[in-house]
Amino acid sequence: MNVGIIGAGHIAEKAAWTLKVMDDMQCLAVGSRSLEKAQDFAAKYGIPRAYGSYADLLADPDVDLVYIATPHSHHFAVTRDAILAGKACLVEKSFMANVRETAEILSLAKEKGVLVAEAIWTRYLPVQDMAREIIASGLIGKPYLYSATLSYEISAKERVLKPELCGGALLDLGVYGLNFVRMFCASPVVATSSHCIKFPTGVDASETITLEMEDGSMACIQTSALCQGENTGSISGTAGCLIFDDVNSPRRLSVYQKGHVLVKEFEAPGQITGFEYQFRACRDAMAAGLLETPQMPHSEILYIMEQMDRLRASWGVRFPMD
Repeated sequence: MNVGIIGAGHIAEKAAWTLKVMDDMQCLAVGSRSLEKAQDFAAKYGIPRAYGSYADLLADPDVDLVYIATPHSHHFAVTRDAILAGKACLVEKSFMANVRETAEILSLAKEKGVLVAEAIWTRYLPVQDMAREIIASGLIGKPYLYSATLSYEISAKERVLKPELCGGALLDLGVYGLNFVRMFCASPVVATSSHCIKFPTGVDASETITLEMEDGSMACIQTSALCQGENTGSISGTAGCLIFDDVNSPRRLSVYQKGHVLVKEFEAPGQITGFEYQFRACRDAMAAGLLETPQMPHSEILYIMEQMDRLRASWGVRFPMD
């Protein structure tokens, strides 16, 4: 399968490196708003074709899947154009700026019969299935408390600071915490409370989020763009606790039972960067004639976006496209 990358920033570089190492998919083309930037990017990662506009890449008949790695604020327009060009899309998280854009894109994809997926890469990692098996085995009993923390000191980045780029910690980092909880707890959220500290630009810099679920469980999420965090996750049950050494890219799962006794450790499978799983999920879904990936179906994309819209509304964080 031939992948075309739209955008030439940090996340695009990680995707390009992943595809370069993979032996079952390849990056055929890269598109940027600058031909020179696209050519430099292509030369760095051995990509055969470079385009100086997104439209030129979308017009390439040999591109099967478009990976959209622009800032959140630009996802809607380029994804819409890609769908209209008949291209399957893997869109970087957060999927869109808000629920309105998300619903419109998913509706258009269904109408045109084109696969669209969200590149929330943690959803596709095989270690998540390992964690579900551990929980199902009864090792930690019935889960009642979910905890996730994810913070990086990225406060100087333009895309984080500007409302017009859909900045803030939530869409960049908090989205991982919300997905972490949702991956292991399907019970609907019945109450949400949160606190937020803002940048002078008006977008969220740090937040704590507490979720109460219908089944009696709770979740606590902490995220910040102001500091380096421990970035761990945990699921606590009646018989023990499952610890993720990293919410973003877990390499080890540890089970502690009563008395905080370590009873088992599980190592995640080897990987290139972890991005390879989302690319393969799209390929497999397309081969099966699906319009969504089982790992992150459209209903889940909408659910997470609805949560983030409600949180931003409660904080008074608005984007121009709202």
